[in-house]
Amino acid sequence: MTGSSYSAFNAMMDIFASPGKALDEVRQHMSWLWWPLLISILLSAGLFVYYYGWVDFPWLVEETIRQIPAENRAESVDAIRKFMQPATSTWTSAIAVVVMTFIIYTIQASYFHLVNKLITGADIGSGQWFSFSVWTGFVSVFGALAAFVAIFMADSNQMPTQDLQVFSLNSLFLHLDSGEPLFTWASSLTLINFWTWFLMSIGYARWTGAEMVKSTVIAVLPWAVIFGVWGLMA
Repeated sequence: MTGSSYSAFNAMMDIFASPGKALDEVRQHMSWLWWPLLISILLSAGLFVYYYGWVDFPWLVEETIRQIPAENRAESVDAIRKFMQPATSTWTSAIAVVVMTFIIYTIQASYFHLVNKLITGADIGSGQWFSFSVWTGFVSVFGALAAFVAIFMADSNQMPTQDLQVFSLNSLFLHLDSGEPLFTWASSLTLINFWTWFLMSIGYARWTGAEMVKSTVIAVLPWAVIFGVWGLMA
């Protein structure tokens, strides 16, 4: 299904089932990016709105305080209790989702645009690379949906925010406790990240004609450096 019969809805299905086909099509239809972008933002922001209205908030405040290193806890307690209010946490998180989404996609688009200009030289504009970032990042909706399922299946409403990352390395494999050196790192690195990098590798190869090995290195290198340095520091 291609040409005039192919729509943004088809591309949103194919990014999971037939990513090469979807990425070929979305390159020619930049206006389609608003569908996956809005769905991703609304679903992620909606998750935090629902979570902060559902969670045992006094427990969450005390759990947040408990995770602070003992030597810094006394000086942080008052500030945390003053700042952590249900309404404040809800809207701060929702706004952060919107802002950080645009920041991350803009940085990624700038990176791919620059690398393409310097290495590959394909005729692709920065706006197309922004669309590329949106589409390859659309698989994050599975993470948000899984978090909703985790909330609905929870035995109680005393669930830390880290447990919303259902596909994180910590949730699936490492099972570290808060305060352990790699806890935040392992809670932030998820299978969704690997899926996104896989799509970026495929997409860069198809869009630029670069070999798959080169495309994979280009797609994964910045994130490998970020998580690698972070892991070593932790």
